Amino acid sequence: MKKMKSKNGWTCLLLVLAGVVLGGFIGSLFPSSILNFGQTFGLTSPMVLDFGILTITFALTIKITIASILGIILALVIYRLL
Repeated sequence: MKKMKSKNGWTCLLLVLAGVVLGGFIGSLFPSSILNFGQTFGLTSPMVLDFGILTITFALTIKITIASILGIILALVIYRLL
């Protein structure tokens, strides 16, 4: 009998995050190539909550590039092979 092994969701999440980081790094190495082509979206100016003694700043910007998409695809292929 073959033993079934279950795949961990945390492993998939970590591999996808590593793929995004590596893809972003590769895209930044070649700034004028097609790998760095993409779209940026999010809050362009941060939202600030000032309570007098406490100031909280919220900001989020996401840049999706072709290199990061390739990194995600590569991470998912590696996860499927595990």
